[in-house]
Amino acid sequence: MSGNDNEGLDAAESDVDPAETADADAETETDDASPAEAIEAEAEPAADAPEAGAEESAEEPDDEGPSLDEDVMSDEEADLLIPVDDYLGAGVHIGTQQKTKDMERFIHRVRTDGLYVLDVSMTDRRIRTAADFLANYNPEQILVASSRQYGRFPAEKFAEAVGARARTGRFIPGTLTNPKYDGYIEPDVVVVTDPIGDSQAVKEAITVGIPVIAMCDSNNTTSNVDLVIPTNNKGRKALSVVYWLLANETLDRRGAEPTYALEDFESEI
Repeated sequence: MSGNDNEGLDAAESDVDPAETADADAETETDDASPAEAIEAEAEPAADAPEAGAEESAEEPDDEGPSLDEDVMSDEEADLLIPVDDYLGAGVHIGTQQKTKDMERFIHRVRTDGLYVLDVSMTDRRIRTAADFLANYNPEQILVASSRQYGRFPAEKFAEAVGARARTGRFIPGTLTNPKYDGYIEPDVVVVTDPIGDSQAVKEAITVGIPVIAMCDSNNTTSNVDLVIPTNNKGRKALSVVYWLLANETLDRRGAEPTYALEDFESEI
């Protein structure tokens, strides 16, 4: 394996939404334990992380993908939805340099450059769990929200694929809580790209008692999230992959034939 600590950043950081880096420190490490989550009964205990001095494997530039020796999951064999190198190539595994107590169980290790590495086998498992959950709802009663630039296109594509509603860009206050607002809606479940950027949607969902599924990075707190999908939620490619998989798995649970390819979920830079 290569000992270059900076390798592995290209795929995740070259397409990170610049607007999102401003609040990378918005949630710092906390000692508060997250509350019991109604649809997180299957949650796994955190894997023991290897020592932080382990050598990093080489990750090729954005379009070529990384080598397969990147340490991104436990040694247990996992039947993943896509090959592990596809997760690697999208940078799904690369977290931030901050972590919260809430997200510790989803972190596989910390790199020598201080970046936390998310366990992609847990990401994969949670995508399936979220799809199981969403398949129980009428499509039009699912709302997906994304204020982040790189989450907007795949979120809208997800809504198109599964028949859900989307609110991207700024989430207008009162969308879920003010019946007098012209854009008022009453969904049964909300999916968000990032609990920090989509805090207004999360706040209103909690106010009216709607369950929240959220894509959470290593720096997120999850006290208001019912189901966590651990992932890099700042990278363009990572969000495309996760939304694509979630859409296809939801369609599969409904008995529908998934007709979308990953390319359909990838926005232009």
